[in-house]
Amino acid sequence: MDTGFINISTDIHSMAKKKPSYPRFSARNLDRYPRLGTVLMVEEALYKYKSGKTIRQIWLALPTKVMWSTYTTILDYLEYSGKIIVEDDRTVTWLWNPRLREYVKKHGVDFV
Repeated sequence: MDTGFINISTDIHSMAKKKPSYPRFSARNLDRYPRLGTVLMVEEALYKYKSGKTIRQIWLALPTKVMWSTYTTILDYLEYSGKIIVEDDRTVTWLWNPRLREYVKKHGVDFV
């Protein structure tokens, strides 16, 4: 009896159950979610410092007060979207470079 079909069907079944390779962003259970203006303010502050400052140092340097839970939700979102990375020592590094992205896109590589 040929068992090749059983192995193939098992492989297809296991492939269908696999989760996508990218992480899913799930917002925290908050009473309030950040407004666009707040997200942009945090984004601008993170871009300004680029790297070398910790999460808390940037939070204290924001022009207006932001609740810590709202701030960490924004950080989670920005890390998920690929704009920042939070290092093990809690420093934040800015990664997003729109000019480089446009240059690469213009020269034949398309982003999804």
